[in-house]
Amino acid sequence: MVWNGVNPGIYDNWTDCRLQVTGYADAKYKSFDSLEAAREAFETGYVQSTSRLSTRPSVQKEMSSGHSYIRESLAVDAACSGNPGDMEYRGVYVATGEEWFHVGPMKEGTNNVGEFLALVHGLAFMKRDNIRLPLYSDSLNAIKWVRIKQCRTKLAQTPDNAPIFDLIARAEKWLRENDFPTPILKWDTEAWGEIPADFGRK
Repeated sequence: MVWNGVNPGIYDNWTDCRLQVTGYADAKYKSFDSLEAAREAFETGYVQSTSRLSTRPSVQKEMSSGHSYIRESLAVDAACSGNPGDMEYRGVYVATGEEWFHVGPMKEGTNNVGEFLALVHGLAFMKRDNIRLPLYSDSLNAIKWVRIKQCRTKLAQTPDNAPIFDLIARAEKWLRENDFPTPILKWDTEAWGEIPADFGRK
């Protein structure tokens, strides 16, 4: 069960529980031998319950092994030929490598802008279709921009990249107007290799 996570509550399997706590700051959760015990602990609270029952392995320790990213997830990435240059982005279902969406190439974009748009596209895509999966990105900038609901690009607007700025405006508007339970997680490239949505152009 989860006291502090994306959606606190009682879960009957580790996969659903992990979605609520992976990447969530100060997550608090425990496993229990019975539903009755979990309900009692949920009402009692975290502090009183943690001293006497065993836990699942910590998510941080599990993910630091180098091979335990969540396969049931969506990964996004962007590519840009030049800076600025032709920009595109896509979302890939990690478990199978299936491409769920692909936008571009679009003229005079940047990689950071593409990473931001990819994340927002992924969030909107999963909310629209009621898909409950974590979302991976390898861009700390893009993750930060999504959290502040603003694309902090220094890219200058031109007639050629006007469609990109239209997408940025729409993405920022969506972030302001929508809540989303989706956990946004940083892909650990050093431990796991390139993100599955990578375009393979490095």
